[in-house]
Amino acid sequence: MTAADLPRIGEPGGPKRDKRMSLGQHLRELRKRIVFALIGLVAGMVIAAFLTDPIIALLTHPIAVVAESRGNDLAALNFNSITAGFDLRLRIAFAVGIILSAPVWIWQVWAFIMPGLTRKETQYTIGFMLAAIPLFFGGCAVGWLIMPHIIELMSGLVPEQGALFLQYDYYYDFVFKLLLVVGIAFVLPVFLVALNLSGIVSGRAIFKGWRIAVLVAAVFAAVATPAADITSMLLLAGILIVLYIAAASVSVLFDWRKARRVRLDLAGPEA
Repeated sequence: MTAADLPRIGEPGGPKRDKRMSLGQHLRELRKRIVFALIGLVAGMVIAAFLTDPIIALLTHPIAVVAESRGNDLAALNFNSITAGFDLRLRIAFAVGIILSAPVWIWQVWAFIMPGLTRKETQYTIGFMLAAIPLFFGGCAVGWLIMPHIIELMSGLVPEQGALFLQYDYYYDFVFKLLLVVGIAFVLPVFLVALNLSGIVSGRAIFKGWRIAVLVAAVFAAVATPAADITSMLLLAGILIVLYIAAASVSVLFDWRKARRVRLDLAGPEA
């Protein structure tokens, strides 16, 4: 019998394929995933570059409303250098490119970690992603809705004799940080469920902390929205409280299923 007649790796009768990867293979796989993610990001930025004009118009609309309400032009976005316009467009293209390419880089992260997960861990991870991604974008949408009210109300505190000239980089950071913070706040209930599944905290304990949750939601909403805008504050706080109750309810359901499974295992096959 020659070497050609021997069964190959993975064939019936042959040696089993080793699913473990060496450090070099892991690094090569990581490099490949990073390259694909960067390609997706660049493609998203190219697409976003054609959308910068309408995005800038949306971002600056609240300032135009403030200028109109003051009856003069003493409210505007200030560009303090020749390259400031290009810098703003580049920042917007990068931020929007990350959003547009999210399916690509999220898949690359998932494809890299998936081989090391068990079947149950894979199911949980998919569930968390399906819940967290819509919640994050929903939070960003809520942040976008309350953002004009914040700008209009806070700008109204500027004296009539004064002029409101906002530096473009400060304004950009303010808007996108607001969207990011509200988006992350909407994802926090998913992490509560993850802590419950990990056995760190029970659903009953989450429910018992509802007073603290209401206080935290109220404080966060008060900080994220102006004190004079009661409607936006109540809306944001109400949504966060509902999400907390939903996370607590899901955690209690998981605890009930876990306890039921334990009872069935203890009862044995006769149950």
